[in-house]
Amino acid sequence: MRQAQAGWIAGTAAAALVAVGALTYAVAGDGGSSAKPSADSADAGFARDMAVHHQQAVEMSYIVRDRTDDVEVRRLAYDIAQTQANQRGMLLGWLDLWGLPKVSAEGPMSWMGMGDMPSEGEGSLMPGMATDAEMKKLESLSGRTAEVYYLRLMTDHHKGGIHMAGGCADKCTVGVEKQLAQGMVDAQQSEIDLMAGMLRERGARPEA
Repeated sequence: MRQAQAGWIAGTAAAALVAVGALTYAVAGDGGSSAKPSADSADAGFARDMAVHHQQAVEMSYIVRDRTDDVEVRRLAYDIAQTQANQRGMLLGWLDLWGLPKVSAEGPMSWMGMGDMPSEGEGSLMPGMATDAEMKKLESLSGRTAEVYYLRLMTDHHKGGIHMAGGCADKCTVGVEKQLAQGMVDAQQSEIDLMAGMLRERGARPEA
């Protein structure tokens, strides 16, 4: 049953990658429009911040793939890495199409009114992101311990991602970006549910 569910998510990820091309094409088709988002818009802010958020998910996923032989965890990690790497490329590509900077002078999360959110000082820049210390700990683990730690980190990471993507679904004005953001909410919630089951199978809970 678990393999079937994981296979469904893998298929969903593959479909999402096909959609990436269509979504990017749609934005490119509006390249000459005067309705491009501004640098301080939710559209630009989400694209910048989610690109950074996704990059860490990709890094975490490749770390755990090298630290476990478990087929289920390795498959999930690969699916997350591939999906989020492609989405990250699309978000950065939109910023290029819009002629907007990839770094905001106001700092991360300002588009959600969270520009002054306190940093933990260890690399946790946005909701759900792991700290530098947590990333180093993941690199030091192996086997079942690494699997559980990764699943917990990624669960928190997805919850933060859902918070951000939900903000774009509400605040963004570019139709295809809103569509992508809502797709992230739905897909990442499905993966959270899957990871909860994987943690139970390993005698663990989402929280440490």
